[in-house]
Amino acid sequence: MSRAWMKTVGVAFVAALPLLASAQLTANVSLTSNYKFRGQDQDATRTKAVKPALQGGFDYSFGESGWYVGNWNSSVDWVPGNSLETDFYGGYKFEAGGLAWDLGALTYVYSGGSDVNTTELYAGAGFGPLTAKYSHTVSKKYFGAVGGRNTGYFNLAFAQEVAPQVTLTAAVGYTRFASDVQGVPNYVDYSVGGAYDFGDGLSLGAALVGANKKNFFGDVNKNRFVVTLTKAL
Repeated sequence: MSRAWMKTVGVAFVAALPLLASAQLTANVSLTSNYKFRGQDQDATRTKAVKPALQGGFDYSFGESGWYVGNWNSSVDWVPGNSLETDFYGGYKFEAGGLAWDLGALTYVYSGGSDVNTTELYAGAGFGPLTAKYSHTVSKKYFGAVGGRNTGYFNLAFAQEVAPQVTLTAAVGYTRFASDVQGVPNYVDYSVGGAYDFGDGLSLGAALVGANKKNFFGDVNKNRFVVTLTKAL
């Protein structure tokens, strides 16, 4: 091992010290009455409205650089023999043109169900209480749908504090399946609700969540009143 190589590594490490020193690790855990993803129930084995799911994850931000990585997990029950969804993501946040931008990639991994694993690239922009985000599938399949590459999802969300510790939330999303996905209609999902902040990282959220095209997708697209208790750590 040459001295020149060791010196290069040493310089790189020293240069990275301020970045590591300002890095921040946060975590969260939640209990929800029903895990809805893009308007659809993630527990397809039960038709009842209450389908509890335990969720949680962490985020690691590299200080003021804007870079971040994270992981999020949830119990699910729609893939045969599967009971866990594990998401891995990373990206870059910055401000430009008066907007707060967020660019990154996200992979959904399902234990025992690799055939439905999905990877997306995303781009989001926020202005005040509004956030717009587009996700584009780059994996061969979209959650098991053959030919799902190039499926797109657009979401417009609103979040505004309307009273001390009370935030009003609303969102609408649109899933556009790739042309190679046969016989599956595009659909719209929606959510309207609010959240109360108890302090010390504890919050309670409630929302009416659902999607259209119920005649095709069935019970998973039904409107549900979803309650979620979250603790930020």
